[in-house]
Amino acid sequence: MKEILRILPASAMGYIQSIPRTEHENIEEIRLRVGRQIEIVMNGRPYPRIQENQDASFSQKDAQSFIHKLSEYSLYALEEELRRGFITISGGHRVGLSGHVVTRGGQVKLIRDISSFNIRIAKQKIGAALPLVPYLFEGGHWYNTLIIGSPQTGKTTLLRDLSRLISSGIPEQSILSKKVGIVDERSEIAGSLRGVPQNELGQRVDVLDACPKAEGMMMLIRSMSPDVLVVDEIGRKEDSDALQEAMNAGVAVMATVHSAGYQQLFKRPTISPLLETGVFERYVELSNRAGQGHNGRINRILDGQGKVVHRTGKMTS
Repeated sequence: MKEILRILPASAMGYIQSIPRTEHENIEEIRLRVGRQIEIVMNGRPYPRIQENQDASFSQKDAQSFIHKLSEYSLYALEEELRRGFITISGGHRVGLSGHVVTRGGQVKLIRDISSFNIRIAKQKIGAALPLVPYLFEGGHWYNTLIIGSPQTGKTTLLRDLSRLISSGIPEQSILSKKVGIVDERSEIAGSLRGVPQNELGQRVDVLDACPKAEGMMMLIRSMSPDVLVVDEIGRKEDSDALQEAMNAGVAVMATVHSAGYQQLFKRPTISPLLETGVFERYVELSNRAGQGHNGRINRILDGQGKVVHRTGKMTS
């Protein structure tokens, strides 16, 4: 959080300072929109204002100052990050951007005249995935696993901690460490800054940051010989094809997908063929209730044939 406080405009700083310090750890997002009130999101909901204050609005001058401060974190890749629509800063925090989109040949070139910023606070939950281990690991083998959930239900949080556990090993359970390759297309798993992961992922991790998933998986298999591949938010046909190829090469895969549940996945034409092949050996279905109070809550765990092997309403962290 300290990395964010250093670059926030005074208007946002004043608002945050009015919030009890004990509540700061619950902040999930800080939303800055030109000409509108600053919004703090906690537990999936806007934090209530004690009083409306026009001084707490975000001005065009604030926006220009803020993007200037952000650019200091991305001197070598600011143009690319503007094209992608977000900037990662120290600590693994991500700042999403909205404004005027410039296209060339039907492709997004960059975003300019930025009018909205969404600061997503990076929060690593060490140990969040430990309760999954008995269902995802057996006989020295990590099962090919797909974590299923709606947005903001804790998919990436669990995937990140699984990466850490696999890379570090779990000595108390006699689980040896493995080489982990992460394709972090949107910089959400590792939170890399200039190529260096900001999140704790263990010793045996190699990360391709800001790389398209399908291409990145093949690059890692060819060059880094991972035991386990980790990818977030699969959805395109090329993602499915690359996953299939990785599994056929003997590499275990951990992935996430946006969906309200296991059954709904079969309605997605780019995903259902992958499911029908039976390459995934475990499905972890999360609660579809978004917000910090529900992040990582497991509905059930299914095997490759869709049979329930575990059902729980308990938190994973």
